[in-house]
Amino acid sequence: MPIATVNPANGETLKTYDALGAEEIERRLAAAEAAFRTHRTTSFAERARLLNKAADLLEEEQDDIGRVMTTEMGKPVKQARAEAAKCAKAMRWYAEHAQELLADEEPATSDAKDSGASRVLVRYRPLGPVLAVMPWNFPLWQVVRFAAPALMAGNVGLLKHASNVPQTALYLEDLFRRAGFPEGCFQTLLIGSGAVEDVLRDPRVKAATLTGSEPAGRSVASVGGDEVKKTVLELGGSDPFVVMPSADIDRAARTAVTARVQNNGQSCIAAKRFIVHTDVFDDFAQRFTEGMKALKIGDPLEEDTEVGPLSSKQGRDDLEELVDDAVENGATVLCGGERPDRPGWYYPPTVLADITPEMRIHHDEAFGPVATLYRAADLDEAVAIANDSPFGLSSNVWTREEAEVDRFVRDLEAGGVYINGMTASHPAFPFGGVKRSGYGRELSGHGIREFCNITTVWHGA
Repeated sequence: MPIATVNPANGETLKTYDALGAEEIERRLAAAEAAFRTHRTTSFAERARLLNKAADLLEEEQDDIGRVMTTEMGKPVKQARAEAAKCAKAMRWYAEHAQELLADEEPATSDAKDSGASRVLVRYRPLGPVLAVMPWNFPLWQVVRFAAPALMAGNVGLLKHASNVPQTALYLEDLFRRAGFPEGCFQTLLIGSGAVEDVLRDPRVKAATLTGSEPAGRSVASVGGDEVKKTVLELGGSDPFVVMPSADIDRAARTAVTARVQNNGQSCIAAKRFIVHTDVFDDFAQRFTEGMKALKIGDPLEEDTEVGPLSSKQGRDDLEELVDDAVENGATVLCGGERPDRPGWYYPPTVLADITPEMRIHHDEAFGPVATLYRAADLDEAVAIANDSPFGLSSNVWTREEAEVDRFVRDLEAGGVYINGMTASHPAFPFGGVKRSGYGRELSGHGIREFCNITTVWHGA
């Protein structure tokens, strides 16, 4: 894939970039190693000062960078501005909380004495340069939720961003530079996916984090394992959205529309499979389908657009193939299902019912505004359908019965369970999945400690 900005609303190539050569990659790796030697010794107060400055700049520039993101990958511009604001909030959160999250810990005095020590400490120390392989769908947020904790922990970052968002990638490097972070603390590597392995194998790179597809995750995990380097993976998701009879059906249906089409439906944590108890299935299906039909599709740079184009022609074609396969195998189309006759890579909000395991969409992630509806006879069947997926990123449950809440929290195979609401990431809460959705956690104290050397410091009596 060329490194280029291609406007998904019309297919026009706006800017292209040459990939970095071996000499420039070497220079940047050397700069990262040198920056780490200094950055790791700076105080939390100094790191916080720089990160807060980056947040200031991002807030001031959210309109401009929002339009860049929209032009590169197609999200509605209002959502792009909100993404920039969310990134600034996360920066401020880590600037405020990193020191307490990474404070020295002391085991119980009795345990220290039992070991023959006068004192024992657990200290969190930075690892070094961390490679981040990031996706296009949230081109600022995915990076910042790695970069903010990594920089506050004393690590330095090397960003290999998706090839279709190069302007956003370069903006991030420039943002941290203008905030005052020394040269080499955060660098963007404009390289193709084929160059990632050599960078990850370089001994100066100590760890990697990847958000993206399952094949990309397998590749990075394989190289990381071969080099015995820590990796964190956040891969695909096909999150269930379960609705039980006691739920507020109107509110659940309205939330379901947002949960499915956020970011034009291109989100790992978007609800994708809607599992509804048979007693309320017809009511929910009608309300949900009407809400999906009412969404405005249009130019993502227009303020009232709710659904823009998919990020690429390939992405639109892949989604269309999933829908066509489902229909050919007996799925019922409640709305959408046909590509609009217009320029750009648009696909309409679509609702499919009568899904069976023989359909690819039952197990494959639908990365676009396509929802699948399932009818569940009871709680047991709802749990079984929800867990019948290779993914386990997050989940949504709508019920007012505490016993049902307890059962879903106990039995759903997911990294998160959101009760009477939709999944959303927040800097204070850990984020990540199980099964083929990956391993490790981002955000919160768990996320900042992923790339730390957890060191036992033992003092003799």
